[in-house]
This record gives sequence, structure tokens and C-alpha cells, in this order.
Amino acid sequence: MFEILPIPAFKDNYIWLLVRDGRAAVVDPGDATPVIARLTEAQLQLESILITHHHDDHQGGVEELVERWQPRVFGPADESITGCTVPLRGGEAIEVLGETFAVLPVGGHTRGHLAYHGCGALFCGDTLFGAGCGRLFEGTPAQMLASLTRLAALPDDTRVYCAHEYTEANLRFALAVEPLNTLLRERVERVARVRAAGLPSVPSTLREEKETNPFLRCAEPEVIMAAKAHGAVDASLVNIFAAIRSWRNTF
Repeated sequence: MFEILPIPAFKDNYIWLLVRDGRAAVVDPGDATPVIARLTEAQLQLESILITHHHDDHQGGVEELVERWQPRVFGPADESITGCTVPLRGGEAIEVLGETFAVLPVGGHTRGHLAYHGCGALFCGDTLFGAGCGRLFEGTPAQMLASLTRLAALPDDTRVYCAHEYTEANLRFALAVEPLNTLLRERVERVARVRAAGLPSVPSTLREEKETNPFLRCAEPEVIMAAKAHGAVDASLVNIFAAIRSWRNTF
């Protein structure tokens, strides 16, 4: 196995660093500077870059990293990814630091968004967040719901490595949706302690997300009731999801 470490970037991004025997891979390096500093300090050889989607805060550092280390660059074939050497559409299996990762199509936030799942870890970019999900910039509610359903089908103990530190804000919204959820209230307290100590709130687990993330709980009665109070015309999963995603946009 390899070690997985966060590299903070910008205001609230996480670039994920995978390390094994002096070799490294990074996920969504929007900024090359902190990555170069970490790799140089630890004397690591960068072998692979995994890109989930085309937004600049996820791929802005690729060119500089490629110039320095010439790693393979995995990314969505249907999006413009700097220096991409291995274009992917989902359904493939790739090798990263000697381990196999499944490539999952999770469009919704962007058209070709990908997630990478292997060794009990899920790198999901801006599709699934701690207690939340990404905005629908290029996809439809049906597409995003299908993507989240695909992720939720992974093993419950899967560790969720999302790309932003949004958990506290997302939990405030989740409480508005499900104020009676005791597991959610416990998570709020737990995350508050972690963040007060200056530590990341992620990774979470899929079990935790399915217990407390409203976007994975669209069949729950309290979520349905809240969604109908915010515009859902019926209790179909896609309409419940669309209503709470729209509510979250203005919360």
C-alpha cells in the first residue's frame, strides 16, 4: 500500500499525494508550487498525475509538473486536460504506484468528470464532498444523481478523498434538511473538533456519507419532506435531488 497525504492549495483545495517507496502520484494538482515543494523535500519521483475534471484549480499545475518529472497524466478524454497522455472515459482500470484503480464516470459537475477507486480509497474531485456534492455546471440533476448512486454502491468502508474542505458548511445545510438526524448531529460535533485543531475533515467514509449526506439520502422521509417544501413536485429521486441541490445553491 501507499501513504495518502493532503497538500493544501488555494483557499480550500486539497491536492492528494500518494507515496510509495520513493515514488509518488498526485490527484488534481491545481497549483504546482506546493507539490514541487513536497516532492523535492521528500526526494520523491513523480510518476503519475490523476485529473478528475478540467477546472483550473484541479489541473493548473500540470504543465510545470510535467516539465520537471515527465509523469503519465490520466484525465477525462472528453475535456481539455493539459498534457493528458492517458485519456479516459470511465470503465478502465489503470495502474498507479503498482496498484489497480477503477476509473468511474461521474458526470454532473462537469461533462466528463471522473473518479478513481482503488485500495479502499476514492478520489472523487468535485462530485462527492463531505456532507455535500458539487454544483451542476455542465450536467443535469439526473446525471449527477446517477453518478452519486454509482459512488454510493462502493463498499461502505471506502475512504472518500474529495478535493475541497467544504464539510462544515455542507453540514450546516444538511442539518437544515434533516434536523432530526442524530448521526448528523454527532458528525457536526466531531468535525467541529477536528477543524478547531487545524486538521482536515476528510477523508470521510462512504458509510458516513450515506448516513449524513442529504444528497445520498433522497429516499429518506425527512429529506423528501424538506425537498417538497423547497419546490420538489413529487417524491421521485431525481426531483428530490434537484430540489435540494437548488436549495443548497442559495443556502
